[in-house]
Amino acid sequence: MIPKYDLLSLGLEGSRDSHMTADENTGPDRLRLYGRRVGPKLRPRQAARVATAWAQLDLTARPLRLRDPLHLFDHECRSVWLEIGFGAGEHLAWQARHNPRIGLIGCEAFLNGVAKALAVIDREDLGNVRVHYGDARELIDLLGDGTLDRAFLLYPDPWPKRRHWKRRFVNAETVAGLHRVLRPGAELRVASDIAGYITWTLEVFARHGGFETFSDIAGERNPRPADWPPTRYEQKALAAERRPSYLVFRRRND
Repeated sequence: MIPKYDLLSLGLEGSRDSHMTADENTGPDRLRLYGRRVGPKLRPRQAARVATAWAQLDLTARPLRLRDPLHLFDHECRSVWLEIGFGAGEHLAWQARHNPRIGLIGCEAFLNGVAKALAVIDREDLGNVRVHYGDARELIDLLGDGTLDRAFLLYPDPWPKRRHWKRRFVNAETVAGLHRVLRPGAELRVASDIAGYITWTLEVFARHGGFETFSDIAGERNPRPADWPPTRYEQKALAAERRPSYLVFRRRND
């Protein structure tokens, strides 16, 4: 388990240098969470919103409901999608807005992104979204088999230095976990503007063998689907003259 912090240390007083490192993590090796957890000090309204939602932001505290995540939503939701690392929540909110009968679970380990997403969810009254502040891998471990109909991993941290590749979210274990929680025929969508990460991802999925691969290397064959909205990460990539790649993996029938 990742350490639990009080609101003060999570940045309601602010810290640009708050990181979770291997030394700070008391859990097993595989659940080390790298990178910043906190950015600039939250504004008073953001801090109040996070404080109000705090009891609901750790979905792993409700393991019985996660076995069948539909129990996290009202009766109008027919299936559940998962977004891993939603940033500021633009894509998460777009999907919730356009799919009112889908329950969306968003996982994000950066507090400032969680605060921004909560603002959008509150403003638009998106009742079909649940937010988990923390490591998506812990949540995936608790989900029941075949309980997700779609998952998203958009612009994950590429960890470009070779010595940091072990930190990449896409690896044999996480792919096996996603294969378990996705129902047969469900989609996993991955986007990145880093060619090396795309190659890495394709290789990891190929070795697993449990997914059909529909790939678009550097946008040359298939454009981004209409139900895959642009994000600020995509805009930054295009501004830097890096063409994003969009990958779709479909879980095979066992």
